[in-house]
Amino acid sequence: MQRTNPLAFDTGRFDERPERSYTLPAGWYTEPAVFEAERREIFGRSWQFAGHVEQIAQPGDYITVHLLDQNIFIIRGKDGVIRGFHNVCQHRAHELLAGSGNVKVITCPYHAWSYHLDGGLRTARGSERVAGFDAGDFCLKSVQIEIFNDFLFVNFVPEAVPLEAQAGDLGAEMRAHAPDLGRLTHAHRLTYELEANWKIIVDNFLECYHCPIVHPAFVELVDMASYRVVTHGIWSSHHAGPGKESNSAYDFSAGDVRIHAVWWLWPNMCFLRFPGSGNMMVLHILPVAPDRTFETYDFYFLDKALNAQQREAIAYIDDVLQPEDIVIVESVQRGLRSRGYDQGRFMAGDPSSGYSEHGVHHFHSLLAAALGGA
Repeated sequence: MQRTNPLAFDTGRFDERPERSYTLPAGWYTEPAVFEAERREIFGRSWQFAGHVEQIAQPGDYITVHLLDQNIFIIRGKDGVIRGFHNVCQHRAHELLAGSGNVKVITCPYHAWSYHLDGGLRTARGSERVAGFDAGDFCLKSVQIEIFNDFLFVNFVPEAVPLEAQAGDLGAEMRAHAPDLGRLTHAHRLTYELEANWKIIVDNFLECYHCPIVHPAFVELVDMASYRVVTHGIWSSHHAGPGKESNSAYDFSAGDVRIHAVWWLWPNMCFLRFPGSGNMMVLHILPVAPDRTFETYDFYFLDKALNAQQREAIAYIDDVLQPEDIVIVESVQRGLRSRGYDQGRFMAGDPSSGYSEHGVHHFHSLLAAALGGA
């Protein structure tokens, strides 16, 4: 993550001290050259969320994952080992697998080259007539896979430092606040496409300075007086006590989760645990273009069948919270193209306050380091 980009994009008046710093320049959110550098230096080198181990519970189970212009698949082998591979045949580059499912053999639908579940070439029709053909030269190209609190992550860099080591105490903190984490199962997914740069969405997620203005129901759901944001190496935590059980978001009185806990993980994903019955949500922010982003919200509960409170909570996020945020970030994207704006200031004078923007500054610091800024 600390590899310096030779482009060294100008950070303008950005400062390592949040209380003295300006935000990153507007061009970081609009310029194609920045987006291309992010694709290579950030998303090509960082750990990216891919799914959950329950999706590949049995030998032969697989899922496919698209990360920007890369297509991979994750599969459980006959030996029980979970592996990841670039989803491309080594013959003429046809994609091998689609969606999710279970296979005994990986067979290319173009010319029927086949592969073992460990990525080794099994058959190549006619290869016995090809001089010097060595099956060992045509194994599938692997990618690093890591299981982190039962969630699957992928990294394209063979020598990448394990996520568990990079993230430090994150895994333990999540388990402490969510002791039922290992029993949760996927129950629902929401998807959105936004006309905004992915970083604007992360910026918005990392501060609650806007919450009283934009999210009136949310500030009833949680106790804003206890809202705290703590930054760490490549992640930050956001905690608050419960608000009023009788609120305009949803009724959580029957649930045993009494906190609001959120963890953002560099560069583009978030774990969320809201008041109510046992839950964990995963927000994945996927860049598509400099001004377009795809989002997924995956909901994990103790049972796949949703109860009334869970349906109400999902409806609140889908019908209220997300539309409120989408309006904001799309407006900011338009504003960043204005000739009347370049850099703003962080409202980060009191890091003990939930309204402080030091979490956004922490994110910008990681961006500056990744893209070679001064």
